[in-house]
Amino acid sequence: MKKSLNIALILFLFCSAFFTGFVQSQEAVPVTEVSPDETATTTEPAGEPIPYDEIRTFAEVFAKVKSDYVEPVNDRQLIEGAIRGLLEVLDPHSAYMNKEDFLSLQESTSGEFGGLGIEVSTENGFIKVISPIDDSPAQKAGIKAGDLIIRLDETPVKGLALNDAIDKMRGKPGTAITLTIAREGAEKPLTFKLVRDLITRKSALGKSLEPGYGYLRVSNFQTNTADEAQKALEKLMQENKDGLKGLILDLRNNPGGILNGAVAISDLFLEDGLIVYTEGRIADSKISYSAKPSDIINKAPLIVLVNEGSASASEIVAGALQDHKRAVIMGQKTFGKGSVQTILPMMNDSALKLTTARYYTPSGRSIQASGIVPDITIDQLKLEKVEENALAVKEANLSGHLINDKSSAESESGSKDSKPAEATESLSQIDYALYEALNVLKGLAFSISKSKSD
Repeated sequence: MKKSLNIALILFLFCSAFFTGFVQSQEAVPVTEVSPDETATTTEPAGEPIPYDEIRTFAEVFAKVKSDYVEPVNDRQLIEGAIRGLLEVLDPHSAYMNKEDFLSLQESTSGEFGGLGIEVSTENGFIKVISPIDDSPAQKAGIKAGDLIIRLDETPVKGLALNDAIDKMRGKPGTAITLTIAREGAEKPLTFKLVRDLITRKSALGKSLEPGYGYLRVSNFQTNTADEAQKALEKLMQENKDGLKGLILDLRNNPGGILNGAVAISDLFLEDGLIVYTEGRIADSKISYSAKPSDIINKAPLIVLVNEGSASASEIVAGALQDHKRAVIMGQKTFGKGSVQTILPMMNDSALKLTTARYYTPSGRSIQASGIVPDITIDQLKLEKVEENALAVKEANLSGHLINDKSSAESESGSKDSKPAEATESLSQIDYALYEALNVLKGLAFSISKSKSD
C-alpha cells in the first residue's frame, strides 16, 4: 500500500507538472497553423478542483500494470498511452501527437508527405474514408468517400486509434500496403493493394469549361490555398477576354484544412459581412471573421458543388456563401463537422490537437452532425450513352428519299461519303453533377444578361 501511495504522489506531481507545462506551452509558443481547423490558444484554467480520488485510482492501476503485467513495460510508453486515452475519450478529432505525429501533421498541411493520399476519420471503431486526395494512389486504386477500412495488411482496424492507423498508412514512397474495405452495396469486403507515393497536393486548380464559364477545384485548405486559387482565377479571367459569365467552385470530397484558408477563399467572393464565427468555453475561442472588398469575379454567378465528403473548412465556405446568397449550393448534404481544433505545442516537441470551439455560419447555423443542405440536390448518378438502335428506320434509310438541298454532301445522312462521329464521352457522362451545375450556371448568367438588356 505504501508503494502505491508513493507512486500516487509521483503521478500527482507528474500530473501537476503536465498541466503546468500545458499552460506554459500555450503562453510561450504560438499556435502552429496546421490543424484541421484552428483558433487562438487559451491560458484560462478550468477552475475545477483536482480529482484526488481518481488520480489515486489511476496510480493504483499504474502500479498493478508495472508489477503484474506478463512482461516488463516502459514507464514512458504507459504514460503516453494514458495521455492518448485522455484525448481519445473526448471526441473523434482531439488527439495527442508525439514528435513524429506532429511533424507528420505539419508535412500534410504543407502539401507534401509520403503516404496513400487518403483523408480519414473514425466511425464505430473503424476508419472511415472522408475522401481520397486528387491524383493519389488511393484515388487511382478506386477508394471512395464513405468506404470503411476494416484491415491494414493483417492488422484489424477495430479499436485501433486513428493516429495509429494513419501511421500505418503513411510511410516511405514505393512501399506497399493492403487495405481491406467494407463498401455500402458490396456483397463482401474489397481488397486494394496500394503503393505509397510522395503526396504533393496542389490545393487549387482552375480551367475553362466553355468560353466564359470557369471551374475552380479546391481539394483541401492549406496555408497557400487562397494564393493558388487567386492565381487560378486570374488566369481564367485572362483566358476569357470578355470576362467570366459564371464560375463553378468544386468542394466535393474536400475534407477541410486550415480555418484561415476557408476564410480567405470565402473572402474572394464576398465584399463585406461576416464569414464565420467561433464559440467555446473560453474567451479566446470566441472569434469572428469578416470579408473585405472586393469580389474577384465581379459578382458573376457562382455555383458551389458539395457532397458527403465535403467537411469542416469546406462547409465554412459553403455556409458563408449560402447565407450571403452569393452562391447556389448544389450536390449532396455535407459531412457535418462543425468543431474547431487548436494545435497546442508541448515542451517535448509533441502537441495536443484539442477541440476548443464550435463554428457557426453568418446566420448562426451550426452544421455539427447535420451538414450543409444544398439549395439544389443532385443524386450521385452516372449517365451512359445508349447505342442507337440498329433496327430503327429513319427517313434517310428509305429508298428514294429526297436529298437535303441545304446540306453538304459530306454531311448528308445516309450518304456513302458520310463518316460516323468520333465516339467521345460528354461532360454529362464524365461528371453528371458538374454537367448539371454548368446548366444552372448558364441559366443564371442568361437571366442576369436578360435583365440588364431589359
